[in-house]
Amino acid sequence: MDTRPPTDASDDERLAFHGAALADAVVVALPSWVTAAVLSRVEPSSREQIADRVELAGANAATDIGSQLRHLLALDVDEQWTNPLTLIRTAANYANDVLRDLAVPPPSRDADARRLHPEDTYDLTPGAFGDLGPEVHELGLIWGAAKAHTHLQRRRSEVTPR
Repeated sequence: MDTRPPTDASDDERLAFHGAALADAVVVALPSWVTAAVLSRVEPSSREQIADRVELAGANAATDIGSQLRHLLALDVDEQWTNPLTLIRTAANYANDVLRDLAVPPPSRDADARRLHPEDTYDLTPGAFGDLGPEVHELGLIWGAAKAHTHLQRRRSEVTPR
């Protein structure tokens, strides 16, 4: 996949390009992430029996979170109310729901984990873009740099010389 926008693109167009690439990569990665998260907490003997349920949860996460990400990342830099990782972290809810439905006992969690992610009973919340894979990690870094650049350029143009 080419991660370079057209050479004549404006800062805003570059940011939108990188945002779309990040959203696409997250949508591709989420089903596998949800599957791995669920399978990490269930007995190997039950994996085949729950395969359809896990696949559906992964597909739903990709659809729902992908839609939210595309919306967020298509907005102007000054209108983005949160960051992509905050939305990606909600993928844990899809895995948690499957595990809860299967009556899998939750692990014990430390106080910080309970405080930071109270709804994540199974302690699965992705901590970084890289938790979804190297491509998401790389595209997340590229998007972050593009956002910082766009934001900085705007603020510099708003400053009037003395």
